[in-house]
Amino acid sequence: MKKGWQSQTLDKACQIKPPKSEARDRVSVDELVSFLPMEDMGIGEKFVRAIQAKPLSAVAGSYTYFADGDVLLAKITPCFENGKLGIAEGLTNGIGFGSSEYIVFRPDKMLSSEWLYYYLSRETFLVEGAARMSGAVGHKRVSREFIESYPIPVPPLPEQQRIIGIIDEAFDGIATAKINAEKNLQNARALFESHLQSVFTQRGKEWDRVTLETLLERGWIESHLDGNHGSDYPRKEEFISEGVPYISANCLDDERVDMSRAKYLSLSRAALLRKGIAKDNDVLFAHNATVGPVAILHTDEEKIILGTSLTYYRCNPKHILPEYLAHYMRSFGFKTQYLQVMRQSTRNQVPITKQREFFHVIPPLDEQKRIIGALDGLFENGQRLATLYEHKLAALEALKKSLLHQAFTGNL
Repeated sequence: MKKGWQSQTLDKACQIKPPKSEARDRVSVDELVSFLPMEDMGIGEKFVRAIQAKPLSAVAGSYTYFADGDVLLAKITPCFENGKLGIAEGLTNGIGFGSSEYIVFRPDKMLSSEWLYYYLSRETFLVEGAARMSGAVGHKRVSREFIESYPIPVPPLPEQQRIIGIIDEAFDGIATAKINAEKNLQNARALFESHLQSVFTQRGKEWDRVTLETLLERGWIESHLDGNHGSDYPRKEEFISEGVPYISANCLDDERVDMSRAKYLSLSRAALLRKGIAKDNDVLFAHNATVGPVAILHTDEEKIILGTSLTYYRCNPKHILPEYLAHYMRSFGFKTQYLQVMRQSTRNQVPITKQREFFHVIPPLDEQKRIIGALDGLFENGQRLATLYEHKLAALEALKKSLLHQAFTGNL
């Protein structure tokens, strides 16, 4: 630890859970105080601003008390791991009440609330606390002993304020950079989608607009099946480290199939599955839970087994090229059809029977090849830009973590 800095446990540096009697001493039971349920607590927001207010009599019984300047931390999963915490500010009559799942810290006069906030927001603290949780699944809470005994470095107040100023300025800059990167990421995707839309709205006279059912009857789509394996659906314990690949919607990433996310079945177990067996050059469509991603399967494997969230479209290349079909299924015209189905259901899925009612726009082969040539370059460029901006966003998050580490080790 840096020379001149002290180390204290949180229970020594703070009053934890200030008494509710303070509120009753400051305002009457009929006066309004701020109210902050867990859903109103932000993530990554330094200051808590409660937008609700209730009479003291309505909240003083079962809710947690806090006041301006106190630091609030969610103690229950997954709110704790997500980093739900902040400094109370601008409370009605300076008083607030909220979820019983808050831990309330009131720093002593030698500890800044902002210093404590940044210290508790570190990934290291959240990971260590999550590892020390106890309780039933879904209701685990960080332990009181962990919180109270957790050490915090306490430099002199002027040093705290100096470092807080540096962090504030750096984080403001990072926030601006993130906004710009996210806008650029949206623009890169919008550019491709705009061009895609123009291609399929300016179709020629020889272009067919027919349902998938008709394409199957013609043999232009040779096969169309999902991974609905019924009672043969593999159990969790049947998946192994290598064998026949088994993929789900979570394997479709940025319009490609990420085989690193695949599960595997033994040859004998895979042989029991008779449908939803995809092959090289099949167009895959995510139709359940995560609806919409489309990708072409490129594989040397003899077969790839699909989970219940994927459908394959097997093209007859004499009539429909897989690359063309994949681009069309990313278009606004195709999306509107499955979005309409989803609006009519409470479930986030597009059944295979409904997919067969969807219209597809099919130009002659020569025109398909021209469209593929025009769109592939734009698509690949958009993917490169998206990857660039995603890396930039990840780098900005890493920079925040690095700054906090340096701050609390005395190297900032």
